[in-house]
Amino acid sequence: MQNDHDIKTLNSLIETTLDSADGYGQAAKDAKSPSLTALFHDRATERRQAASTLQQRVRQLGGEPEKEGTILASAHRMFVNLRTSLTAHDNKAVVDEVERGEDHIKSKFEDAMHDKDVSPATKTVITDVYASVRSGHDQMRDIKQAFHE
Repeated sequence: MQNDHDIKTLNSLIETTLDSADGYGQAAKDAKSPSLTALFHDRATERRQAASTLQQRVRQLGGEPEKEGTILASAHRMFVNLRTSLTAHDNKAVVDEVERGEDHIKSKFEDAMHDKDVSPATKTVITDVYASVRSGHDQMRDIKQAFHE
């Protein structure tokens, strides 16, 4: 059943994308810079829109889309570590943890794009959403590098 594989793949991406949105929301609360707070809020909104796009594709395939992320996912425990790493409550620690999460979500999307069992139409949706994921990843990478210079 092609749709079953597509739905499973999409739902996994939805969970990770919602985890990312939640992580950005937490980072916005923890950031000490108004510009970072605004950026994190914008990225959280963008990730929720990305999840919505993926959820729509699951519905088109006749499936039930995930509605929540899963903090228990080992791949996304980075956001759980965010709190622990913020003992100093500094922007550098927040950016470091967000960037680590960005590495994870980018990797998950790349794996899905290379999955030969995903239908072409679903792969197109994943690739379209990946553009946003890649943009967020690259932005956080650049901000992290600036903090470490």
